[in-house]
Amino acid sequence: MAFSFRLIASDGAARSGEMITPHGPVRTPAFMPVGTQATVKGLEPETVRATGTDILLGNTYHLMLRPGAERIAALGGLHRFMRWPHAILTDSGGFQVMSLAGLRKIEERCVIFRSHLDGAIFELSPERAVEIQSLLSSDIAMQLDECVKLPAPRAELERAMRLSLRWAERSRRTFQATPTGGRALFGIVQGGDDPALRVASARGLIDIGFEGYAIGGLAVGEPAEVMRRTIDETVPALPVDRPRYLMGVGTPEDVLEAVARGIDMFDCVIPTRNGRHGVAFTRFGPINLKNARHADDPRPLDEENAFPAARDYSRAYLHHLVKSGETLGAVLLSAINLAYYQQLTAGMHVAVDEQRFAEFRTQTTEAWARGDLPPR
Repeated sequence: MAFSFRLIASDGAARSGEMITPHGPVRTPAFMPVGTQATVKGLEPETVRATGTDILLGNTYHLMLRPGAERIAALGGLHRFMRWPHAILTDSGGFQVMSLAGLRKIEERCVIFRSHLDGAIFELSPERAVEIQSLLSSDIAMQLDECVKLPAPRAELERAMRLSLRWAERSRRTFQATPTGGRALFGIVQGGDDPALRVASARGLIDIGFEGYAIGGLAVGEPAEVMRRTIDETVPALPVDRPRYLMGVGTPEDVLEAVARGIDMFDCVIPTRNGRHGVAFTRFGPINLKNARHADDPRPLDEENAFPAARDYSRAYLHHLVKSGETLGAVLLSAINLAYYQQLTAGMHVAVDEQRFAEFRTQTTEAWARGDLPPR
């Protein structure tokens, strides 16, 4: 089916909705696990789906280098290659323009990279980024943009924003000239922490026209209050009838606060990365399983949790796995954390539908503030 977005309900600025993609529906608010290299680290696709995930994220830059977009296309596309028959969004490589700054040179025509794998030189242009994502057959493709680490001088923010707008126009032309199969292309709002630049970027992207709009260039070192203020200043400039995606965010609190400000989509490595480092996210807040106090605790993380791993394994056992460096500990905690993020976004979806988002927000933050239940 062709991509579409339906706004179901609003409660204040918070929204619930549904995206239709060629590989199935996606409920919003939606959290996308990061599957950079065609895998969510340590988890089988069936496990990722069991957490409640509708859509995950892949990366143009990394898949271009290894195993190669043309190879994935010849093998039937990214969905078949990684055995994930549901929706996929692919980032364009714009984040790597920032994160691999020492290995790239930015020109008007393209970004010239030196591969972090073998030192080979290659180019990534707006046109090539769209072509790669078409070869991958992702349901949602992103324009190539330049992401700038904050803080940065206003002149640098404006230069990168204007370049990203020109690249957005080239990305759109290429996308429109390519058989899309009902796929979507999102534009990316840039402009750092400058509200005037953000609004100018949003207006420029709307003039070009995209199926959805992302806010990029946040969660790159700025304080949380700067990120939230920037969302507040940017969201009113975005169309009501298109999905809004906050890239690279974030903690459960970040996600909750961004939904309160009108954001629909998120991605971040935090749930799986923290799981690999022994931290579980729960409705009581984060629990560090490395702490010795868990060594003799027979309780599960949350005996009322619908996700089996959070409900059935004892804290003592999870502590043992983490302290022993056993792979199973990282696997279980990664899955538990993804399930919590999906429970959080699903809870917000229902709360918006029932016009009780403010109550949900207060109850959730108060539960985090109280922290874990005392030991028995």
